[in-house]
Amino acid sequence: MVAARALAALVVLLFGLVCPRLAAAESCIQIEDFAKGKIGEFPPDWKPRKESGRAVYGIREEDGRRFLHADSRRIGIQAAKQHEVDLAEYPILVWSWRPIEFPKGSDERNPKTNDSALAVYAVFPHTAWSVKSLKYIWSAVVPVGTRLTSSAGLTQVRVLESGTRSTGQWIDERVNVLDDFRASFDTTETPKLAGIAVLTDADDTGSSAQGDYANFRACRP
Repeated sequence: MVAARALAALVVLLFGLVCPRLAAAESCIQIEDFAKGKIGEFPPDWKPRKESGRAVYGIREEDGRRFLHADSRRIGIQAAKQHEVDLAEYPILVWSWRPIEFPKGSDERNPKTNDSALAVYAVFPHTAWSVKSLKYIWSAVVPVGTRLTSSAGLTQVRVLESGTRSTGQWIDERVNVLDDFRASFDTTETPKLAGIAVLTDADDTGSSAQGDYANFRACRP
C-alpha cells in the first residue's frame, strides 16, 4: 500500500512538472519551423516577391535547429508565407533571428541607405492591390524603439534590435502584433493576420547582408 501511494505521488509530481510545459506549448501555434523543406532549397509554401529572390533564401540546419538563411548581394527581395491567424486569440508573434553580416553604411532612416540585415513583416489584407504591414527590423545604427514608415504609410516600421555587437548570436523576439497594428494605424479593429514575410536586403547600399530566421509562432498572451 505504501509503495502504491508513493508511486501515485510520483506520478502526480511528474504530471505537475510536465503539464505546465505542455500548456505552454499549446498556447502557441506554429507558423513556420522550416522542417518540411530540403536543406539548401527555398522553403516550400513560401513565395519570393520576384523569382530572383529564390537565390537569396535557403533552408539550413545547425545543432538540430532548422532555419532560413538569407544571403543578399546588392538585392532586396522579400520572401513571404501565407498563414492566417486570428489575432483576437493569438495576438503575439514570436520568432528567433541571428544577424550574420550587416549591409555596409546602412541607415533605415535614409531612403538611399534603407537596408537591414534582418526584417520580419506581419502582413494584413488592405485592398485588392495592396496590403498593410508591420515591419520589425534589426538595424545596425538606428536606436531601438524608433518608428518609421514606408509605402505611403502602409508599412509601419519598428526597430526591435540595434547594433552589431550580437552578430552571430540568436535572439528571441516577442511582439504584440494586435497592439502594434492598432497603435500604428490608429484603429480599434482586430484584423486577421494574412501571413509573414522576411527581408534581408542590401540593394540601396550596393553591399551585402546575411541573416537567419527561425521558429515563427503565433501565441496567446
